[in-house]
Formats: sequence, C-alpha cells, structure tokens
Amino acid sequence: MAGRLPQAWLDELRDRADIVQVVSRYVQLNPKGGRYWGLCPFHGEKTPSFSVNPQRQMYYCFGCHAGGSAITFVMEMEHLDFMEAVKLLAEQVHMEVPELTHSREDAESKSRKERLYEANRQCARFFHAQLWKKESAQILEYLHGRELSDSTIRVFGLGATPPQSDGATRAMRELGFTDDELVSAGISVRREGRVYDMFRQRAIFPIIDAQGRVLGFGGRALGDVKPKYLNTGDTPIFNKRLGVFAANLLKKQRGLKRVILTEGYMDVIALVQAGVPGVCATLGTALTTEQARIMAKYTKKVILSYDSDEAGVSAAKRAIPILTDAGLEVKMLRMEGAKDPDEYIKKFGAARFKTLIDDSQGKLDYLCDSVLNKYNILIPEEKLKAADELCEVVCGIWSDVEREIYITRIAERLSVEPANLKRDVERRMRRKRKDEDAELRRKIVSDTLGYGDRVNRDFVGNAKAARAEEAIIGILLLRPELVPEIRKGRVSLAADDFVTQFNKRVFEAILGCEGKCDIGLLGQDFSVEEIDRITAMQVKRASLTKNDLDVLADNVRTLKSAAAEKNGTDELEDIKNLLNIKKK
Repeated sequence: MAGRLPQAWLDELRDRADIVQVVSRYVQLNPKGGRYWGLCPFHGEKTPSFSVNPQRQMYYCFGCHAGGSAITFVMEMEHLDFMEAVKLLAEQVHMEVPELTHSREDAESKSRKERLYEANRQCARFFHAQLWKKESAQILEYLHGRELSDSTIRVFGLGATPPQSDGATRAMRELGFTDDELVSAGISVRREGRVYDMFRQRAIFPIIDAQGRVLGFGGRALGDVKPKYLNTGDTPIFNKRLGVFAANLLKKQRGLKRVILTEGYMDVIALVQAGVPGVCATLGTALTTEQARIMAKYTKKVILSYDSDEAGVSAAKRAIPILTDAGLEVKMLRMEGAKDPDEYIKKFGAARFKTLIDDSQGKLDYLCDSVLNKYNILIPEEKLKAADELCEVVCGIWSDVEREIYITRIAERLSVEPANLKRDVERRMRRKRKDEDAELRRKIVSDTLGYGDRVNRDFVGNAKAARAEEAIIGILLLRPELVPEIRKGRVSLAADDFVTQFNKRVFEAILGCEGKCDIGLLGQDFSVEEIDRITAMQVKRASLTKNDLDVLADNVRTLKSAAAEKNGTDELEDIKNLLNIKKK
C-alpha cells in the first residue's frame, strides 16, 4: 500500500490554506451571493462562470466543469502531482509535511521522477563543464559570436555536447544512471540495440521550470547538422506544451508590469543580458493555453515580440486570442530594420529596444495593419478580401463598445460606410453563434450518452445506472452524515451494486474516509480530471432542494433497478429535455 497522509493533517491544511486566498493568487475574484466569482483560468471565457465556495472550500466552473479543492487547484495550475501540491501549500501556511512510510514498490515508483530530474540536473552540469573544454571551442566561439558574455552563459547554464556520440550517456552512466533512465529523461536514445546521446554537435540550452528543476534541453546545431533546433521530446517530467523557457527567472520577478514573449531562446538571453526583465519564450511550439496561464500568474500584460517575417506574423495572430482568453492584455512590438529582438539589440542597442516596449501597439491595431499590408485596397477585389479578413478580426471582439470603435476605424481606412461594415460583422457573428449552438447540441447529446467519456468509460450503455450512482455520490459528499446509514446497513448499498468501475472507486473511497469525507481528501487517490467529475456530482446535487435520506434511498432503488434491467430506453427523452432547457 502507498503511504498516505493522515486525514486530520489534511483537514488542518484545508482549513489553513483557505481556498479563496489560494485561488486569488491566480484569479481576480469578486464576491457575490456568498461565493466568489471570476474568469475561469482553465478555459477561455468572457463572463465569469468560475465560482469559489468558501463554506465548502471548493471551486467549480460551470463552463468547463473543472472543480475540486485548494490542492486540486494548485495541482492543475502548477502542473504538480498530489504530494507536490500538498508540499507547496504546506510551505505557504508553515505546516510540516508528516513523514510517510512506503512499501518498497511504492518507494521505487515515487522516486522515478526524482531520478529523472536528478539525471537532467547532472547532465546540465556536464554540458556546462564541457563548454569550457578545448574540444568545445567552436561552440563557445559561436556563443561569444552571438555577443553573449561569460556571465550570461553561466546565468542560463548554457553548455556544449561532447565530441563523442555517446559522451553524455557514458558520463551519466558513471554517475549511476541506467540506460532506461537516460532514455526516459530524453538525454539518450536507443536504436537498434545501441544507446547514445540525443544531442550531438550542438550548443545546449537547459530548460528549467519555476521550481528550478531541469526538465530537458534545447540544442542549437552548428554547421550543416539538421534540424537546426532540437528540443527534448515529451518525457514523464517534460511536456513542451506546459512550460516556457526562463520560467525560473519569471518566478523571481513576481509583480511584473508586463512579460515579453519571444519566439526563441537567443531572444530571451539577449534581452536579459541587455537588462530587460520579464522575458520568456515558447519551447519550439505554437503558444498553448497552458503557457498563457503560466504568464498570467506573473503579470496582466504580455507584449508579443515575434519575428517580423510572415511566419512570425502568423504565429502572433494565433497567439493573440489564446493570451486574451487567459485574461491578459496583449500588445505587439513592431521592429523596423530587424527580424527579431536579438538582431535589433545588436543593431540599435538596448536603450532603443526599451523605447519600443513603451511604444508597443495594441493587438487590434496590429491585426488590422497586418491585413491591410497584404492588400492593395485601391483594387476593388483586394479591398473586398481585406474587408472580409477584417470583419473576421472584429468578430472576435467581445465588447460592443470596443467593436463599434474598431468598425468605425476600419471603415475609415477602407473608405466604406461604417453601417455596411457593421452589418457584415453582425451577419458573420450570427453565423458563428449558430455554429456554436449546433456544436453545443452535439456535445450535450454525446455527453448525455457518455460517448467520449474518458473518466467513466462504463457510462455508455449504463447511463441510467451511472446517473443514479452520481446522484448517490453527490448526496454523500453533500451530506456526509448519511454515510453511517450505509455503513450500519440502514441503507442497503454495497460497492458491488455499482455498475461503473469509476463510480464504484469513488463510493469505496467515501466509505473509507474517517469521519467526514470531502473533495480535498480524495486527491490522494484520484487524478485532477477525476476530481473535476466528482466535484460536478456534488455541485449538481447542491443545486437541488432535497438531498435527504429518502432521496438517497430512491436513487439506490433506481440504481439496483437499472442494473437489473441494463437498458437505456430513457436516454433519448433525457436528451430532448436537456436540449429544450438549453433553448430557453
């Protein structure tokens, strides 16, 4: 059995780590009706559907259905496992985490990730030491040629690969790491029975998270080696979608007025060396929602400093809505005479670049300019194409006032009547809403039948029984004083009565709790996605007026009846009811 934290200790952590304070570090909350409301940090939205209930010490989003306790929230926001989130919260409220005893198997499983972190840390040290050796002179010369000082090289821990194809692999073996560990960490690759280095003939850029852990590496090739840039692939401790380069430096600079987001490692390093704070880069991919959330923890404004070529403009267009949905104000840096920040600083100096930051352009002006620069609006056909693209841009503006302002501004630049442009925008918005409604209806049908249900895969074909199970679980979480009625046999219900394995696990966990069982205590046994579902069960029951012993008994009877019948004849009628509610 895995070591477990005492329930009394978790209860104290829950009481000390008040969920309103925890969530407020990431989300701006406003009190309303005994709860706190804000824009959900887990999906893009324009009106608040994310609620925090201080009485129950839980959060729930009525839009994306994310929910749980303070522990779950930290797990999701910081991409931590249960124990890592518990340690972080305990540190914040000055509580000492009790020592846990583990079986040998559990201890080995638990330490696997720590071994991979340590392998990466040691490998980063190896690469950095290698940089100063004679055989790495070409790589050091390359970094110096990019005008990086030795001090900057040390700050970022830059390194070099050894000349041998398995130099790093052999060095890590000597430190006690196995080939399986090195392959799992992304340090080495295994092909045709051989294990050798992942990175060869490259300058090395360690990727470090906000906790100071080395997650992986980026490698920049010298000469004709392809690809030019190579990043560690997804590993048990690294997913390039979930982090940003220089996250460790961002954490040290909390309270930033703005963060500058660049496309590459060298841009970040050049800006930091030039004395520009608050800089990060994506990890060789298009910007993701998770990366936008990371930046939203440190600032309310992001300035995009992407390359000025066509690919950079396209990347900026994709990034703007993602950053906006994360609640960030977005501005654009326009660089004339250079393709990226690194080149601009070399040509014009750091002082002039800092002036550009102050003069950064609003996102919609940037989008409008990028469209108008593509077309010759003196030609009618080109003017129509520009108008069509700009209407699409304006459709993405939520505020009526802001949309009106930009319609007027665009109409002036196109020399068309604002009223005509407004009608085109409104037609396009109606079409979008219709498509969104159709997709929502499809999703309601799919969700009701349980198709695509990754949490409870047994839902399909057992919907009636599964809904009764969810009602039972929701009632027991809402009214924990009813749990003893089941333990004492006054309500005839056992785990084997459950049809779906997921709900059976939840029921067993509730019965296994000492005294009161809440969402926070289930985090030791369930994933964040599973906790979302369990929270939704409790929230759904809380919206109903009756959750007493009689209602519990009714749902037990329904479950047993549905399990015996095991047919889904009632489901189409349920779908119709859901769709009719949605239409109102």
